[in-house]
Amino acid sequence: MADRVRWRKSSYSGGGDGNACVEVASGRTRVGIRDSKAPGRAALTIPAAGFTVFLEALKSPTSMP
Repeated sequence: MADRVRWRKSSYSGGGDGNACVEVASGRTRVGIRDSKAPGRAALTIPAAGFTVFLEALKSPTSMP
């Protein structure tokens, strides 16, 4: 993903300055994920469809033990 992407934090980032979370950036075909505490480090990029499946699994009540 290019350096000019727009990174955003979750609204569930917690109190304070909200830096204990991950950030995501959406592209046309891929989604970037990075550590908000180390934005200069490498970002993980995955296909957009895979990210959608990942989020749906997190929302599912059966995905949590």
